Amino acid sequence: MIYHSDCKKGMKASLYIGDVEIKNNVFLAPMAGVTDKPYRLICKDMGCGFAYTEMVSAKGLYYGSENTEFLTDIDDEENVALQIFGSDPYIMGEIAKRLNTSNAKTIDINMGCPTPKIVKNGDGSALMLKPDLAESIIKAVVKNSIKPVTIKIRKGWDDDHINAVEIAKMAESCGVKAVAIHGRTREQFYSGRADWDIIKKVKDNLKIPVIGNGDIFTPEDAKRMIDETGCDAVMVGRGAEGNPWIFKRILHYLNTGEILPEPTVSEKIDMILKHLDMMIDYKGEHVGILEMRKHIAWYLKGIRGASKIKQMVFTMSEYKEIKELLISIKQAE
Repeated sequence: MIYHSDCKKGMKASLYIGDVEIKNNVFLAPMAGVTDKPYRLICKDMGCGFAYTEMVSAKGLYYGSENTEFLTDIDDEENVALQIFGSDPYIMGEIAKRLNTSNAKTIDINMGCPTPKIVKNGDGSALMLKPDLAESIIKAVVKNSIKPVTIKIRKGWDDDHINAVEIAKMAESCGVKAVAIHGRTREQFYSGRADWDIIKKVKDNLKIPVIGNGDIFTPEDAKRMIDETGCDAVMVGRGAEGNPWIFKRILHYLNTGEILPEPTVSEKIDMILKHLDMMIDYKGEHVGILEMRKHIAWYLKGIRGASKIKQMVFTMSEYKEIKELLISIKQAE
C-alpha cells in the first residue's frame, strides 16, 4: 500500500517508498552543484517532502575520493535519497552495501543524467541503451542495500529508443520501490517540452510509486501533472533554482486551491543571506562564495537591475562586500 487511507480532509495522504514514509508528495530533484546539504535544508524548511543528493560517483566512493565522500554528507534531520551513478554492477553493489550506515533514507540509481562526461562512460542515461546491464546493476544494488532502492530514468535515449515503460517494469520486478521519470529523452537534454504522457504510461504499468519530473515551474504545473498522469509525487528541478518557495506554494495550492504570492524582493534578499551564511559555514568562505554565485543569480531573477547586480556579485570574493551590497538593495526597495 502506498497511501494512508485515514488522512483528514484537505491534507495530503502520506506516501511510502518501501517502508520509508515521505512527508508529502513534492520532491526536490537531484542536481549536480545545486542540491548540496545547505540547499536541501533550505528546501526542507520550505516544505519539500523529500530531496535527492547531488549524484555521487560509485567509483569515486569505491576508490576513496574525499571530494566524492563529501557529497554523501546528510544531516540527521533530512529526508533524503542518496543518488549514485556508475555502470559496474560489482562496484555499485559494494557501494550500496557501504551506504547501509549512511543517513540516507533511500538509495537512488541515476539512469537519467544526459551530460556527455557521464554518458561517455556508459553511466546515467546511457544505461537505458543497455537494459541487460541496467538490470544487473539494479539487482546488485537491491541485493546489497538494506534501504529501499529507487531509480531515476528518462523517456529514453532518443525518439528511436523510447523504453521508459520497459525499464521501469524491469526495475519493479527486481525489487525497486519507486521510479522517477523525466519526460524527455537524453537527446533532448532540457530542450523542448517534457512529455507527460510517458509518465502516465509508466504509472499505468507499475504498482510502486511513480514520481513525475519535467517542466514543473509553478503550482499549477504540479497539479496539472498529477491530474494528467496520476503520478504519486512531483519532482521539481530547474523550477527550484533560486526558488525554494516553490515547495510551499505548490503544497498550499494542492491543499487549498489558492495561489500564494511570489516572494518579495526583501524575502529574496533575506533568503540569499541565509543561504550564503549556510554555504560559508559548510564549505568555507572561498568555496562558499564561489558556489553561491550561481544561486544568487537565480535568486535575483525578476529584481530590477538584476543583470548589473549579478555582474557585481561575480567580481566579489569577500562575504562582507556581498552582504553590504545585498542589504543596500533591500533598503532601496
